[in-house]
Amino acid sequence: MPPGLAGARQLLLVLAPAWDSSAGQLQRFERSLVGDAWQAAGAPVAVVLGRAGLAWGRGVHPAPAAGGRVKVEGDGCAPAGIFAISAVFGYAGPDSALARRARLPYLAATADLKAIDDPASVHYNRIVDQSAVTPDWASCEDMRRTDQRYEVGAVVGHNAEPPLPGAGSCIFLHVWAAPGVPTAGCTAMALADMSEIAGWLDGAAAPLLVQLPQAEYVRRAADWGLPAWSAGG
Repeated sequence: MPPGLAGARQLLLVLAPAWDSSAGQLQRFERSLVGDAWQAAGAPVAVVLGRAGLAWGRGVHPAPAAGGRVKVEGDGCAPAGIFAISAVFGYAGPDSALARRARLPYLAATADLKAIDDPASVHYNRIVDQSAVTPDWASCEDMRRTDQRYEVGAVVGHNAEPPLPGAGSCIFLHVWAAPGVPTAGCTAMALADMSEIAGWLDGAAAPLLVQLPQAEYVRRAADWGLPAWSAGG
């Protein structure tokens, strides 16, 4: 079992039908103590994935076998594997109800909060306040958008410390544009579902995202100690 998974007490399991699927289902699981059996929390929810499906990301899972799809910057794939969830974010301010109920670090999205997707930047794959650093990037994502997509979300630890330039950046759980509309590489869902998940996530429980095509889940579930679940079943 991957060490990161062994110590987790909260799990978001996302299963997609195949590597090229741009949609899937998410089920929350939790356990009171490390080593206990996983128990489902809430009902499954529909999610959308990258427009190109899934590719292996850089997380806390073992390295995939040679020859598999591997995520790179701009490929339109959501990362497959096991990833820490490190923070939640939203448009609400630091004194808001959303911030107060967050049990992970909360990032209040302002006009200066940027997610850096330029592999040449020293801030690549990090969220920074541009007023507090020297901007050195040619491209970035605004965390304060003009639509609802980042109204509430969570940061997925894909290609985290240290980030590998070009291996993919700015991977989040967030609100979808509309049902069935894929993302550029994130995992997105309805606002109500994302809000519930943001309030449920607890840093003390070392929450993880496990995201896989169905066949990979079947192949790895026993070795990785994953809970039994059949998406759509």
